[in-house]
Amino acid sequence: MLLETRGLTKSFGSVRALRDASFTLRAGEVHGLMGENGAGKSTLIKLLTGLNQPDGGEILLDGRPVSFDSPRTAQAAGVAAVYQEINLIPERSVADNLFLGREPRWFGLLVDRARMIADSRAILARYGLAIDPRAPLNTLGLGLQQLVSIARVVSLGARAVILDEPTSALSGAEVELLYSVVEQLRADGIGLIYVSHRLSECYRLCDRLTVLRDGAIVASDTTDALPRARLVSAMLGREQAASSTRKPRQAAADAPSQAPSQATSGDSSLGALHVEGLSWRHRVRDVSLDVARGEIVGLAGLLGSGRTETLKTIFGAEKPESGSVFVGGTRIGRPRPSESIRRGLAFLSEDRRSEGVFAQLSVAENLTASVLPRISRWGIVSRRRRDALVARYVRELGVKTASFDTPVTALSGGNQQKVLIARALCTDPEMVMLDDPTRGIDVGAKAEVHRVVRGLASEGLGVLVTSSELEEVVELSDRLVVLDEGRVTGGIDTEGRDADDVLALLAGPAATDGAPA
Repeated sequence: MLLETRGLTKSFGSVRALRDASFTLRAGEVHGLMGENGAGKSTLIKLLTGLNQPDGGEILLDGRPVSFDSPRTAQAAGVAAVYQEINLIPERSVADNLFLGREPRWFGLLVDRARMIADSRAILARYGLAIDPRAPLNTLGLGLQQLVSIARVVSLGARAVILDEPTSALSGAEVELLYSVVEQLRADGIGLIYVSHRLSECYRLCDRLTVLRDGAIVASDTTDALPRARLVSAMLGREQAASSTRKPRQAAADAPSQAPSQATSGDSSLGALHVEGLSWRHRVRDVSLDVARGEIVGLAGLLGSGRTETLKTIFGAEKPESGSVFVGGTRIGRPRPSESIRRGLAFLSEDRRSEGVFAQLSVAENLTASVLPRISRWGIVSRRRRDALVARYVRELGVKTASFDTPVTALSGGNQQKVLIARALCTDPEMVMLDDPTRGIDVGAKAEVHRVVRGLASEGLGVLVTSSELEEVVELSDRLVVLDEGRVTGGIDTEGRDADDVLALLAGPAATDGAPA
């Protein structure tokens, strides 16, 4: 046994981030650590690497209790993490980065560059990395930069290495190279904690899998003994699923159409949204889907399935490499946010804080940010037009605010979300995409957002929505499209269905990824 935790607990204020977590890592083992957002993975990593200290429990290395007060202390003991964000100096050479802070020197003074280059070549060659150690790090792709990071921590003497989402930004060839490095590390007796949302690579690489949910370890076993269906159930907490309380939906065909004028010359049979063969890097893979007018379609999938990436690529926030997007039957020739908005497509990001509200601006300024030309004359905003538009949406969406000039950050999370939905509706769209619209808001506010979303569909708009909560996306949607690692793997009509039916689809691709059924 190389590394072990016994009963680790950690709280941040009133939030219990980790509860009685007991975890083991053997030398020469790849141990997958899995769980959705907020499960406790990051907290456990921070405790193991000394970024935070536990409130209770203990960490053992080689069977002896240890205490790390900083990442430097943990690294000196042989425990290190490699994160998906490269934490090296891009302008310096590969060799400089490998030996940063421990450069070989002549008589303790001048750097012995010849020896540093030779030692770097030996380190890189051990892991099959054909990299010139003299090359600046920023001339390498992200994948090779990450492998240099791994080589660095191993050369520092790390015996327990944490790889946090190592393939999230890598190309296919880079992923295969990473796999070969992982196999070499395993052969060298190094223990790896492998954090990933991609089930296929976890079943391919890992010896054991441990699942965290709500700060507690809920499952841990070998990959052979932990079938994909059980793993997904443990991650989502679906062992005893409650039936959906979803109301019967109105048929999309009965909903009135509100197509904007610019789409009237297109093919109306394509509905509000038609996506065909859309791809972006390796994270959106040949996605095709349709949304009818008056229909709510949910994108379902585990964290890392490509839900957010798919929406951003449709909207043009990520530039698609191939495929077509049609809104109201009209193709968006060069998908980009400004063109998508002009064609009647609106998008609400899941990240309200950094990609949604303008924190320094008022409710009115946030709500009308997308339509300033429409309410301006000679470049000056008409306060009368602005306030009329704001009053309409504040009333229709039930935004609770003291005044239109109230700072948006003074509103509750639910009311901030309504302001963002109103901003999207100001553009007069016929298709709205909402990425996890109830994330971080209370139960009452969720019900209000659900009311708004259903109201959009009843008025004839198409809605494409995601949620990190399985029950919510089932309850809210008329139909689901299931994603797995960027691909569409199935679909289901939600009428008469519950979350357990969707769970079966999420666990379905086992045959293609080597996971036991």
